Amino acid sequence: MTRDELLSLPVTVDVETAGRAFGVGRTVAYRMVRDGEFPVPVLRVGNKYRVSSAELWRALGVAPE
Repeated sequence: MTRDELLSLPVTVDVETAGRAFGVGRTVAYRMVRDGEFPVPVLRVGNKYRVSSAELWRALGVAPE
C-alpha cells in the first residue's frame, strides 16, 4: 500500500486490509491474529476482527500531515 492509500483508510479496517499494509496475505494475516503475532492490536467486534488505522499508521511510521 502506498502512503496515500494508508492515510485514506477508514477509522478501522478488516484483518485482510491490515495484512496487506504489512505485506502479508489473508491466510497469513489471520494465522498471525490467531497466534497472537499480529504487529498491532486486533479488536474482536461480534464475529469480525477490526484493526485501528491509527495503530497501523503508528506501526508503519506513517503520520498524517
